Amino acid sequence: MEVFVAALADLADRERRVIEVHGVEIGVFRLGDTVVAYRNRCPHQGGPVCQGRLMPKVEEPLAADGSALGLRFSEDVVHLVCPWHGYEFVLSSGEHPGAPDLRLRRYRTELRDGQVYVHV
Repeated sequence: MEVFVAALADLADRERRVIEVHGVEIGVFRLGDTVVAYRNRCPHQGGPVCQGRLMPKVEEPLAADGSALGLRFSEDVVHLVCPWHGYEFVLSSGEHPGAPDLRLRRYRTELRDGQVYVHV
């Protein structure tokens, strides 16, 4: 089943829409020119993960000798943080960064004629 979400132009970069389809909430996120969609249920304890904060990944680059150069925010990777317990997921893939087997349930999205659709 295909569900219309919004016109792509109506979604700013890193903006979300949470829709409901047959009693299931789905979070739809724009990341530049792509769109991803996940079930609004954290695999940890069922929290409303798609309503969580979007944050850049925190990185700690290392010098050649292995010493830390300080923390910085990634310019490329965005994390979705579950509001219940702080579990983080890479927004582009739905994977937990420390345990790739722990992931959000993803739905296929389609961009057609400037419109965003989710297949459920």
